[in-house]
Amino acid sequence: MAELKNLDTFQRRINDFLTAKLNTLSVNDEKLLEAMRYGLLIGGKRMRPYLAYITGEALGADINDIDAIAGALECIHAYSLLHDDLPAMDDDDLRRGQPTCHKAFDEATAILAGDSLQTLAFDILANHKFSETVLPRQITLFKQLVSASGYQGMCGGQALDLAATNHQISLVQLEHLHSLKTGALLEASVLMAAQCSSHVTEADNIALKEFAQLIGLAYQVQDDIIDITSSEEELGKPAGSDLAANKSTYPALLGLQGAQEKAQQLYQQALQALHTLPYNSESLVEFATFIIKRSH
Repeated sequence: MAELKNLDTFQRRINDFLTAKLNTLSVNDEKLLEAMRYGLLIGGKRMRPYLAYITGEALGADINDIDAIAGALECIHAYSLLHDDLPAMDDDDLRRGQPTCHKAFDEATAILAGDSLQTLAFDILANHKFSETVLPRQITLFKQLVSASGYQGMCGGQALDLAATNHQISLVQLEHLHSLKTGALLEASVLMAAQCSSHVTEADNIALKEFAQLIGLAYQVQDDIIDITSSEEELGKPAGSDLAANKSTYPALLGLQGAQEKAQQLYQQALQALHTLPYNSESLVEFATFIIKRSH
């Protein structure tokens, strides 16, 4: 599998940032706060923070500004997983090899923990000490996170995913679903980081947006592939869970080989988008390579 440069460094940085943020919260309910910690700090690859950090690095942004972007995105991602795992949604018992939040605590606490992590994301954006470059763009960061996480993004995609369960949908419909459910937060990881740089032109933003959209789809295609090709130990949850739930997936529509070819096509298109940028995009290339070669 491809390796990601400085992944451990950025994982430690975002974990330290999130831990410090949780430690500033007054203890109103110990159980709820513990569930928030469980949902946010139990593990995970931190792909969205990592993508924000390497984008900011490539564009010459202040890493302290990127901390807030990475933290807010991870809070949104973590809240979505807590809610996705609930019996009313995906009904999963394992997440990252550990009991899901509603199993470790209870359903009501998991819902409230997710709600609290969602609002913590916006708390981070509202109260972070951004540099002078970013302060005039703070409202834009809010708008980008709202668009990526709400009805027009992740939540809307999850609703489409639920509606598509036990139904046959077209490839175009599946791509639209995943551009919202998975792609929107990955796109925000790139575009919100770009807001923290004073060097990015409109043409650069267009290329970055295209790259992010393509790699967001490739991420989900590869997710669908490894759901049927990797073991439960590798995945940290039952293998073939999407198939068992009768969800629409790329292998189901295209076959395994067709899905693998689709991932490669998206990968090559993403690299083409990067080639138009006047920056050192080596880390972004490595990220794209990692996405389509990972096995869990």
